[in-house]
Amino acid sequence: MLTAELLEEGKHLMTVCNACRYCEGYCAVWKSMETRTVFEERDLNYLSNLCHNCSECYYSCQYSPPHLFNINPPKTLAKLRVYSYELYAWPSVFAKAFHRNGLLVSLLTAVILIGSMGAASMVMGGRLFQPIHDGNFYQIIPHTVMSGAFGVVGIFAALALVIGFLRFWHNVGETCSTLFNLRAIIQAAKDLFSLKNLDNDGDGCSLPTEASSEWFRWLHHLTFYGFLACFVATALGTIYYYILGQHGAPGYTSLPVIFGTVGGIGLILGPIGLLVLLKRRNRQIDDESQTGMDLSFILLLLLIAITGLLLLVLRQSSAMGTLLIVHLGLVMTLFLTIPYGKFVHGVYRSGALLKWALERQRQPAVKAKL
Repeated sequence: MLTAELLEEGKHLMTVCNACRYCEGYCAVWKSMETRTVFEERDLNYLSNLCHNCSECYYSCQYSPPHLFNINPPKTLAKLRVYSYELYAWPSVFAKAFHRNGLLVSLLTAVILIGSMGAASMVMGGRLFQPIHDGNFYQIIPHTVMSGAFGVVGIFAALALVIGFLRFWHNVGETCSTLFNLRAIIQAAKDLFSLKNLDNDGDGCSLPTEASSEWFRWLHHLTFYGFLACFVATALGTIYYYILGQHGAPGYTSLPVIFGTVGGIGLILGPIGLLVLLKRRNRQIDDESQTGMDLSFILLLLLIAITGLLLLVLRQSSAMGTLLIVHLGLVMTLFLTIPYGKFVHGVYRSGALLKWALERQRQPAVKAKL
């Protein structure tokens, strides 16, 4: 449950900010805030997930520390966000464990999976330490085993995300029928794929220092679109295998390899940049309890990209088997932790953007102001 102390902190923040409204032009949080006079727990859950954590409001606020009001929107909203992750998660016990020890849980999961997959491959006669001259990694792990294992994990992750999203949607006061408003979906998609709320009219975010820049936005773009390109590569690989009947290693100029390479590069540059920003960020506006969660997600993406690109380059060498096991273990770890780690912020933020698009349709005064 949300502690009384954090609930009061969130109400205090929104009450003061709603009276001031100096930051109303920065992002959707403050525009949506102005449509409310009372802030209940569900409002705080919604607004905290609508926040993109750019920190512009903190440095512009006349009531930020050391002022008596102690207004610190990035930190308060971050604490409310991580509470909502546990509130909506299914099964919730996993979220609690991950929040407390995100980095340790990810590391242990990866080690167990890599060890288990390596042992299973050896028992099944896989050529784990032998060169595969045609680069066909199904000689290490049979396709049926690989697709079956990832199918089960993928279904579990998808189910957990859907349940979590529906819990969020109902908690913030919406019904299933409002999910299918096409105009709102299009508007939310534009805001999501352009990261409009990190733009701040071209000035960007106050990260990692008070000086505004676009780095935070572009590094998120690299990470997000890199992940999306890798997902497309996997989908294309499935089409090549099942529909086109190409059961060998795809060529270097094939679409799966092209999308995978571009995505891998994005997932190296983006996470490295985000790690640098995370290290240099002002600790006064950080919720340090989330550091492990942040690090585990960023490092997982980075290691998956590095091992994936190495696997492509060294797929005909004796290192291919080991690289494949490590890469697949890391990917499966990401799948298992997606519903409880930092990835899930994208799911709830997408829902918050959709609700914000609906609010603009419902309130003519808000539309006129925008």
